[in-house]
Amino acid sequence: QVQLVESGGGLVQAGGSLRLSCTDSGRTFSRYALGWFRQAPGKGREFVAAISWSGGNTDYADSVKGRFTISRDNAKNTMYLQMISLKPEDTAVYYCAADPALTAILDATPDYWGQGTQVTVSS
Repeated sequence: QVQLVESGGGLVQAGGSLRLSCTDSGRTFSRYALGWFRQAPGKGREFVAAISWSGGNTDYADSVKGRFTISRDNAKNTMYLQMISLKPEDTAVYYCAADPALTAILDATPDYWGQGTQVTVSS
């Protein structure tokens, strides 16, 4: 069973930075591909970034390339999203997701979702 818990969200000024974390208390964390998604008010959930089980492969939405970095520490059962140069349009609830297959993350059809953490970027 995978139980994902996000943390690290908050209010930040435009141009600032935040680091989100996603942890899992289970024993199979290292076997899963992971990803970050976000949902802004009035919009659908969109893909942000993905990382393979080993951390060797990553992928990003064009809107965050060069500003966001996804990483994971399997020894700590934790995934991170380092966000810099934040913009007001980055405001959203950010969700982490897990699936045995990286393709499911990229297709936005993962087996497991976290509850989300709010990120608000003020102008």
